[in-house]
Amino acid sequence: MVRKKPEWPEVGDLVVATVSKIQPYGAYVTLDEFDGKEGLLHISELSSSWVKNIRDHVRERQKVVLKVLRVDLEKGHVDLSLRRVTGREKKEKILEWKKNRRADLIMKIVGEKVGLPPSEIYEKVGAKIEERFGNIYDGLEEIADRGEETLVKMGIPEGSAKALNEVVLEKIKIPRVKVRGILELTCPKRNGVEIIKDALVKAYAVKKTRDSSIDIYLVGSPRYRIEVLARNYKTAERILQNAIEVATKTIQSSGGEGSFKREK
Repeated sequence: MVRKKPEWPEVGDLVVATVSKIQPYGAYVTLDEFDGKEGLLHISELSSSWVKNIRDHVRERQKVVLKVLRVDLEKGHVDLSLRRVTGREKKEKILEWKKNRRADLIMKIVGEKVGLPPSEIYEKVGAKIEERFGNIYDGLEEIADRGEETLVKMGIPEGSAKALNEVVLEKIKIPRVKVRGILELTCPKRNGVEIIKDALVKAYAVKKTRDSSIDIYLVGSPRYRIEVLARNYKTAERILQNAIEVATKTIQSSGGEGSFKREK
């Protein structure tokens, strides 16, 4: 583990745990994020309804998301609840846990490549990413998109920046969404082909974010498919609409016609 973490969870925290042993009064679990410390999930905290059989709710080796109710540092004891965790909280916590695990793995690999132990790679690289982006994994996604130069600007040594960039490009694939449709452009003028080409070039050149792209290709004259890739639908739709507006205004200003039909 390269991230600095508290030794114990706090009351109210959500934790990922593995069920280790089931007893008539509840289940013992190991806290995956806290070096395997043990906690108790009492039968009364399994479900809001009556529990006839504990194994109807949890089983050995199962991963669960639990809420911390009490922490007794002197006894080394943690009381936990399953019934107080909502479906949304469970989903968000599991996603966070998976991201942290991936970040730890990537940082470990980078440390091995540059010959630094986990504590040093965190101090020299991980802490700076965490400070800049809020958490290491979100920062790694940004780095995958922006490149090695971003790391150097953050004050990370060039050797570590290069190694991290190489590992990130291999391990992280940036999610993209796609929106597309058919753009139909016609122009009756003698130089109509050149006017249409100009409209398409201007559509392709509309302002885009660093992590987005536009593709325009011929389906069959006068129909052209336009596709936009971006990190989210809001950004993709904005770029698509701008491209359509530029193309249709350009063609119409020269006496031609333009229309757009969306594709799924």
